[in-house]
Amino acid sequence: MDKGLYAVVGNPISHSKSPRIHSLFAQQTGENLEYTAIQAPETEFGGVVSGFFSRGGQGLNVTVPFKEEAWRLADTHTDRALRAGAANTLYVDDKGALIADNTDGHGLVTDLMQNHGVELAGAKVLVLGAGGAVRGVLGPLLSQKPMSLTIANRTVAKAQGLVDLFRDEFADTDLRACGFEEPSEPFDVIINGTSASLQGDLPPLSPTVIAAGTVVYDMMYSLETTPFNQWALDQGATRVFDGLGMLVEQAAESFRVWRGITPETDPVIEVLRTD
Repeated sequence: MDKGLYAVVGNPISHSKSPRIHSLFAQQTGENLEYTAIQAPETEFGGVVSGFFSRGGQGLNVTVPFKEEAWRLADTHTDRALRAGAANTLYVDDKGALIADNTDGHGLVTDLMQNHGVELAGAKVLVLGAGGAVRGVLGPLLSQKPMSLTIANRTVAKAQGLVDLFRDEFADTDLRACGFEEPSEPFDVIINGTSASLQGDLPPLSPTVIAAGTVVYDMMYSLETTPFNQWALDQGATRVFDGLGMLVEQAAESFRVWRGITPETDPVIEVLRTD
């Protein structure tokens, strides 16, 4: 069997765990594939993509800052890529068309619900941030039918834009936008979709959004407790999770899209925690 060629494209890319993750998936499933990391110059992403597939590449993951450009390059989009307005997974179909998919929201919801046992149906959810990372996960989150979902952002108009984008499709959920300082009641689930905490900058949230039973999830991941999760623990939260599981779960979904096989994620998450 010919070796399948896959890669992740970004800038920078040297820190990416994706080659390690997909290598572990390949070992586990017996799939014959090679997965590398490609750093694309910021002005040459399109050429890198076309060159990769012209050399026989079968699938690409896409990370910052190219997810929106990947979406624009594609000939066809899956439903979840259309909702997200960005793509983290590319492949070419049997007619030669470039297909864009987005597995980030699947990764987040799977990590929350299957790996951590978090109930999203009927929950009061607070999402921090209104950038591409948040837009990419809102559809899958809202598909779980939370009672309410509040998007808090420094620029309220940007959060309101996301509310307007998703409100009609998910009319059963109370969907609203606000600034970081506004929420004061406790939430069941709080998801940090900003990257600010890794630079030590915390959103100006009221401590009263945290109750003892609040689940706090930082989409960023770190070997140490992320600053946002540490803040939540200091406010009395007892269940905090980082985004490593989301990273592995979105990769597993990309692997399924490309290879038709869903790998086991628990052992891969465990390996990455101890690497």
